[in-house]
Amino acid sequence: MIKFADRRELLLSITLVVGVAIASLISWEIVVWHFELPKALLPTPRQCFSAGVENREILFKGIISTGIASIAGLAVSVALGSLLAMLFSQSRKLRLALFPYMILLQTVPVVAVAPLLIIWSGYTFRTVVMVTVIVCLFPIVNGVTTGLLSMDRDVRDLFRLYKVGRLRTLRSLQLPSAVGHLVLSTKTSAALAVIGAIVAEFFVGNGTAYDGLGTLMTGWQALAKTDALIAALFCSALLGLALFGMVQLIAATILRRWVQP
Repeated sequence: MIKFADRRELLLSITLVVGVAIASLISWEIVVWHFELPKALLPTPRQCFSAGVENREILFKGIISTGIASIAGLAVSVALGSLLAMLFSQSRKLRLALFPYMILLQTVPVVAVAPLLIIWSGYTFRTVVMVTVIVCLFPIVNGVTTGLLSMDRDVRDLFRLYKVGRLRTLRSLQLPSAVGHLVLSTKTSAALAVIGAIVAEFFVGNGTAYDGLGTLMTGWQALAKTDALIAALFCSALLGLALFGMVQLIAATILRRWVQP
């Protein structure tokens, strides 16, 4: 059951969010009307909504394609990143030797990596997932490694006193303490997953009939359909929110035992 104070907080949050959205849309409409901006430069919110309704079937397919790629890339990042973090937590030398390369992977622009991956993997769904994994991996590795190493010192000393093995210490002490960090890192990567998938689709869509949101954006930009382009952008934002909400739901249900409120 949701407490009364929590319900008031939720209602206030929803009210403020809706209020800001309405104020932004009204301001947007006024700016377009006042400066008499052409539709190709900046359409009104109503024109963008109409374009979204007109292209709803194409946008729905794009949301599904980009959403599947984002979820797949995020899931692979969580699995691979958690595994790497567990390895890093067990060896300081391994951490010092390999962690800088994880930072290097994060600093390499994804727009530079995507064409190279297309050469190796082709204009395929697999390439989109690979780019998404590259974008999402570092926050997972960094966050989970921090969580695994931030266990309570007194409890750690107690485990050492009783000569508890590495695997049991990892399972019984380190992993439970790292769940909260994993959730926070996954929330960060959830938004990055959509960005990575769309950027990859900018390139993949050039050589195939891929129908993700990134491909639609590229096509509509070339045709100067700014209203449809903004509608696709809005759909990508909703997709990111949905992915973030999915992670939050999993944290509040399945992982509730290990995540502090």
